[in-house]
Amino acid sequence: MYAELVMINLGPGMREAAEKVADALAPIYKTMSGYKGVMFFGDIEAGEYGSLSMWASKQDAEALAGAVKLRLIQVAGKIPKKGPSTRRIFKIYKIYQPKA
Repeated sequence: MYAELVMINLGPGMREAAEKVADALAPIYKTMSGYKGVMFFGDIEAGEYGSLSMWASKQDAEALAGAVKLRLIQVAGKIPKKGPSTRRIFKIYKIYQPKA
């Protein structure tokens, strides 16, 4: 299994815009091969938002960027960004459950 972490800084006061992007992208995630789930999150005061999605394979995770690109431009293209976005894919070797 693989996890994809995407982070972007939109700046303070952009919660509504971030939620609009999440609402537009979530249905696309669900149609993708290997999709296991996604969480959207953010730090409202700092204006940092992101998603953590789970995928059956690395290829499935990598395919997401191409699948959402056009919709992302349509929905978020005019939203000013405060810095570069980050996108990383991680192999999940084990899901650790703390003992305590």
